[in-house]
Amino acid sequence: MTNAFSRSVRKLFTTVAVTVVALTSLIASDAAAQAFGQTRSQGGRDGGQYIPTIWVDPDGCEHWVMDDGAEGYMTPHVNRKGIPVCRRGNLCGVMQSDQFFNTDSYRIHSAGKQRLTEFFQNSTATSFIIVGHTDSRASDAYNMRLSLNRANAVASVAQSSGARIADVRGLGERVPAAANNTAQGMAKNRRVEIICIQ
Repeated sequence: MTNAFSRSVRKLFTTVAVTVVALTSLIASDAAAQAFGQTRSQGGRDGGQYIPTIWVDPDGCEHWVMDDGAEGYMTPHVNRKGIPVCRRGNLCGVMQSDQFFNTDSYRIHSAGKQRLTEFFQNSTATSFIIVGHTDSRASDAYNMRLSLNRANAVASVAQSSGARIADVRGLGERVPAAANNTAQGMAKNRRVEIICIQ
């Protein structure tokens, strides 16, 4: 009885292991096909043709991405020695929200749009990461939404200026530039940061 049970368990584990290996091989070959832009018989927004794009994370490191990440496929972009390809990024602009937006709004004043357009058109960066921040007065969920909406508003101006946007993020109140216990500190925290990727 014990030997029969043991054989059944071993057979079950063997079947599971073979299934896992087969699935892993299938996923790996599918990912490889996607990475080189090969056609699959089904799927894909453009008739099965998967075209990899580059996504740059906030540290400036590149990743290969399929379908903007909708397929769940992303892998680090490395050189022939296996070293990640990273670009030099630096904080090149800080917009104080009070000067560009009305309270609780993510519409940029016309003067602010003009200043941003000039900034993006005169920059030598290859792409930008836009990160929105708030003070701590509202709920976390509200602040996350507001900061992302403001970052997207800035990114929209950048794109209309011909700039390439690598990423847009809203961090709400989570990364303060100053303490939130004074009016001056809260004003410093209400900002949109622009990171230049060189």
